[in-house]
Amino acid sequence: MTNAEKALELSKELCGKLETVSKYKIKNREDLALAYTPGVAEPCKVIHANPEEAYNHTIKANTIAVVSDGSAVLGLGNIGPYAAMPVMEGKSILFKEFGDVNAFPICLDTQNTDEIIETVCRIAPAFGGINLEDISAPRCFEIEAKLKERLDIPVFHDDQHGTAIVVLAGVINALKVTGKTKENCKVVVNGAGSAGVAITKLLLLYGFANITMCDKFGILATDSEGLNWMQKEMVKVTNLSNEHGKLADALKGADVFVGVSAPNLVTEDMVKSMNKDAIIFAMANPTPE
Repeated sequence: MTNAEKALELSKELCGKLETVSKYKIKNREDLALAYTPGVAEPCKVIHANPEEAYNHTIKANTIAVVSDGSAVLGLGNIGPYAAMPVMEGKSILFKEFGDVNAFPICLDTQNTDEIIETVCRIAPAFGGINLEDISAPRCFEIEAKLKERLDIPVFHDDQHGTAIVVLAGVINALKVTGKTKENCKVVVNGAGSAGVAITKLLLLYGFANITMCDKFGILATDSEGLNWMQKEMVKVTNLSNEHGKLADALKGADVFVGVSAPNLVTEDMVKSMNKDAIIFAMANPTPE
């Protein structure tokens, strides 16, 4: 049985990977009176007097919402909120198992930017943070920015920042192994969505100056057609020599390849065209480049 078959069998057997577990067991009338009415009124009064007390008396202190509209799930694309649920459940498990943070999947049946922002703002009182997940670009940039403006809790778009942080850490170590320097590296980032943009921004911030971005049509340049507003911003600080061509052209003489696009795009010949000791992060999900 393959891992894919095992994963399908597991999800069906468990009927979802999450459950709600009570911290407090109700064994008698007194337990019930403490957990619910009339005792529950006391923390309500305290929180009403000072909303910050919600962090001391409720799950808000250690619970986040994993929010998606299902518009850009893994490499599967726009599969909608129902089909996005297994991924959001899985991400919630990672928060709990690796960070002991409670997380709950919230899959929204809308892909309207304003509706998503408004909905998240409405449910925010129950959570200590918002983790945005698998929302397509460029809407994801606006959604994250506006939520950060309006909410007083942390907002984090995992596809952008989580991916970028891990990539930078890996690249830093790869430079040490190969003896390359960031100042002299030619970097190619394939994929100009949320992950590709965030990775490129962080690599630029770290000091990589020579970065070329590509999408499914090839190298992104200032005169490329069909760029969204974020891509137009990115071509101002990447591909400074304004080169044109396909991914194969971009990879010639490259030192670093970061792939966050689609499967089976990079051939053996393309790898051979890169510089010696090339650094390759093929990360298209679930099937790499």
